[in-house]
Amino acid sequence: MTVEELAALYNEKYHRFVRLAEAITRDPEEARDAVQEGFSSALRELSRYKAQGSFEGWVWRCVMNAARMSRRRKSVRLAFSLRQDPAEGSFEAAGPDPKLLEQVAHLPERQRLVLFLRYFADLPYDGIAEALEISPGTVAATLHSAHRTLRHHLEEADDD
Repeated sequence: MTVEELAALYNEKYHRFVRLAEAITRDPEEARDAVQEGFSSALRELSRYKAQGSFEGWVWRCVMNAARMSRRRKSVRLAFSLRQDPAEGSFEAAGPDPKLLEQVAHLPERQRLVLFLRYFADLPYDGIAEALEISPGTVAATLHSAHRTLRHHLEEADDD
């Protein structure tokens, strides 16, 4: 793979990468930073990339890892902070329905990631499986569980 291919992927899908990173970090600014860090990491490791699987899946993994690290760093900073910040960020870029976004934010991380990779990154099951290093069957089961959980919580919210 080449630097040009990496740049083209960045230019073509930047906003999708940001949406995924925001789903992980829950902070729009940290999400953009995580995408930058993920692509920087991919650029640094480009010579080590082995063509086992898709190049794009490998880049998605780099961005997810950077976003996870960002979230961990933020958690550590908050744990040692004397003040609690009540604003955890928003999912505004993810879609227009606030009820749905609130429920998505409460899903387990794997379910949230699978949803974002499927519907915002528009990756096929195989691409999601590669990015998350799980089997395509696990992707299908996780996506099904996420749909079922969201449907249940949204129906409960409508009944209230």
